[in-house]
Amino acid sequence: MEKERDIEAVKDFFLVEKSGDVVILRSHGNAFSFATDFNHNETLLSFFDDLSQLKSVKVIVIISSHNRTGSEEYLHFAQRLKTCDWEREVLLKRFCNTINQLILKIVDLDKIVIHANSGSVISLLLNLSLACDYRIAADNTVYQNPYLEVDLLPIGGGPFFLSRRLGLSKAYEVLLNQRDIPAIEAMKLGIVDKVVPEQKLEELTLKFAQWFSRKPAHSLAGIKKLLNYSLLGLKEYLEFETLELVRTVQSKDSLDADLSTPERRPEGLRALGTESPR
Repeated sequence: MEKERDIEAVKDFFLVEKSGDVVILRSHGNAFSFATDFNHNETLLSFFDDLSQLKSVKVIVIISSHNRTGSEEYLHFAQRLKTCDWEREVLLKRFCNTINQLILKIVDLDKIVIHANSGSVISLLLNLSLACDYRIAADNTVYQNPYLEVDLLPIGGGPFFLSRRLGLSKAYEVLLNQRDIPAIEAMKLGIVDKVVPEQKLEELTLKFAQWFSRKPAHSLAGIKKLLNYSLLGLKEYLEFETLELVRTVQSKDSLDADLSTPERRPEGLRALGTESPR
C-alpha cells in the first residue's frame, strides 16, 4: 500500500488539504515572495516532487492569495538589482532557476493542475498559471505587467506560453500592455479558461477539480502528456530567457526608472497597497 508523504511540509507557503484524490493548496502569500526566499523554496520544489509520487492524487488545485499582488515585492527586487552590481547575475540566475524548476515540475506532473486566482495578478503569477492545465479567475481579477516599469523582461515563460495560445500579434499586445487586463478580457484573449464570481471562486474551482478526478487516472495522465507535446523545448526556452534577462539587466540603460516616483509608474501600479480593483 502506498505510503503518502507528509503534505504538511509546506505549511509556510500553503494551507494543504487532501480530499479524496484532489490536493488543494491555498497560498499564504505570493509567488514572487516564494521565488526570492532562497532559504526555503527548495522545500516547496521538493513538495511537488513528492506529489508526483502519490498515485492516490489525480488533481492538484492551487488557489492563489488575493490580498497580496507581488507588485511591491517585484519593484523592491528591481531596486535591489540596481544597487548590487557585484551579485546581480548570481541573484538573477538563482531567482530564475527557482521559477523555471517550478514551471517544469508543474508541466511534467502526471496530474491535472488547476490554478485559481483573484484580485491583482502580476505577470509572473500569470506565467505560472499558464504552466497549469486549467485556469480559473474570479471576476475581480486584473493582470499587470510591472516588469515594464523597470525595463525588464517577463519571467517564467510568458512569451513561450502566450505565443502558442494566442499567436504572435496577440502575445505582443499582452506582453507590452501597460494597463490592467480585467478577467473577462483575459478570458476572451484565451489567457484564462473560466471567469466566475469572486465569492464562488473556491466552490466552483473544486467542482471543476472533481469533474477531472472522476476520469480514469491513466487517461488523464496520457491526455495531458499528449496535449503538452507542443511544449517540447520549454526547458531550453527557459534557459534562453534567463540569459536574455541577465543580458538586459547588465546593459547600460537597464533599471534606470525612478521607482520612488508614483507618477512614473504605470496606471495599474500607482495604487499599490490599496484594495484590488473591482
